[in-house]
Order: sequence, then structure tokens, then C-alpha cells
Amino acid sequence: MADNADRAGELLEQRMAHALTGYRLPESNDDPYCEECGEEIPAARREAAPWAATCIECQGLREQRGRHVR
Repeated sequence: MADNADRAGELLEQRMAHALTGYRLPESNDDPYCEECGEEIPAARREAAPWAATCIECQGLREQRGRHVR
């Protein structure tokens, strides 16, 4: 007989599976240059976040301004 913890775990798994249905990773950005400042995006950032369209400094400014939409 399943107890409340088992039922809660099953419900959580079902909700997680439903939430992840259709989830896709962002597409990679092939342009190695920041769309804000035009400087080259460092290789380490491009490797860690292949979808990044901005350098870390410009991304920080975007987030401060509330413009962190890809």
C-alpha cells in the first residue's frame, strides 16, 4: 500500500514529465560577435552557452535594463 510520500513522489514525477514535454534547448548562435558591442564573444562563454548572442558584460547590462530576451 502506497503512503502519502509515495503518492507525492509519483505526482511530482508526472508533473515534471508534463512540464518537460516539448522542451528544447536553445539553438546555438553561430555568430562569434556580440550583437551589442560587436566584440568577439570569448570562446569559454560560447562553449558554456552556445546560444549566447552577447558577451558577458553586455548580457549583464541587458539584465540590469530588463532586456534579457533572446
